[in-house]
Amino acid sequence: MPITILLADDHAMVRRGLHVFLSTQTDMKVVGEASNGQEAIEQAEKLQPDVVLMDLHMPVLDGIETARRLRTLLPGIRVIVLTSFSDQDHVIPAVRAGVKGYLMKDIEPEDLAVAIRNVHAGQAQLHPAAAGQLMHVMASSDIPLEAQDTVRTDSAAHGKVQNYEKLKQPLPLQSEETSRSLDALTRREQEVLALIAQGLSNKEIAVQLVITEKTVKTHVSHLLDKLGLADRTQAAIHAVKNGWV
Repeated sequence: MPITILLADDHAMVRRGLHVFLSTQTDMKVVGEASNGQEAIEQAEKLQPDVVLMDLHMPVLDGIETARRLRTLLPGIRVIVLTSFSDQDHVIPAVRAGVKGYLMKDIEPEDLAVAIRNVHAGQAQLHPAAAGQLMHVMASSDIPLEAQDTVRTDSAAHGKVQNYEKLKQPLPLQSEETSRSLDALTRREQEVLALIAQGLSNKEIAVQLVITEKTVKTHVSHLLDKLGLADRTQAAIHAVKNGWV
């Protein structure tokens, strides 16, 4: 069965472009479109899509309130935001409203398709800039940010979407055990971990450290093994929670 998708954006050209591209994906089907948040809710109730792909800035009802209402009315539908805004005032409310993906409109088409598949499979997807905002909030406040899913990172391309998981405790101080874990990493691995926690992609880390992207991937693999973690975002959250960055 194809992944059914409802598009919601107040610009007809954007909806048309998305519709044309997604129609080329054999495992996806666009079942409807909406030009504002209220229409999106009405269409979602009628069509019951698997995924709602929508903008944040829409008339009548904005994307954040639309996501919040969809989570209450139709909790089985997964909402992905496709926007031009990556600042804290947009990212944090959207995550709290229950969106499963936060992507930028400059994402490559194939990366968008991958993100939709991942969200449909239960993985929440965040663009690095959005992930950076999330890490900043987590690191600067004793009040944990509520989120909905445990997710993973797709690090294959520039639009890399990062993940988040629900945190229930304040950020702890470093313990002897966590200090030993950090000491297990080489200096370069610690540098890579710090940049991951800032939401940088492999490509951006490579530029920052003046090394190849392949070398970055090797460092990421090694530090994940040493920390006993499954993916980049678990590493970033682990680092922030333990006060390493």
